[in-house]
Amino acid sequence: MADDIFQKIQSQIQKDRIVLYMKGTPSMPQCGFSQQSTRALQAVGAEFASYNVLEDPLLREGIKQFSNWPTIPQLYIDGEFVGGCDILVSLYENGELEKMIQAGPSA
Repeated sequence: MADDIFQKIQSQIQKDRIVLYMKGTPSMPQCGFSQQSTRALQAVGAEFASYNVLEDPLLREGIKQFSNWPTIPQLYIDGEFVGGCDILVSLYENGELEKMIQAGPSA
């Protein structure tokens, strides 16, 4: 079972350059942390895929195991785990998030 969800997550983070696992959707976040994360990404003009973990209990638990990170939202850029809301907001505030987004895919 875990292998299936891990394969699904791996596929999702490879399909899109920027992926946010969140509670709700960008237009209807279901928690303040997801809302903050969405707003930070939108503020730097990021185009990102999002997955609502509230719709899929396996994904909700699987993403925590996959990243070894206990909370949601979780941000991935270029297939790499960046962090949760606090890290994302910190990166936004110090200008690093915009640099990461503008840098384009790493070779």
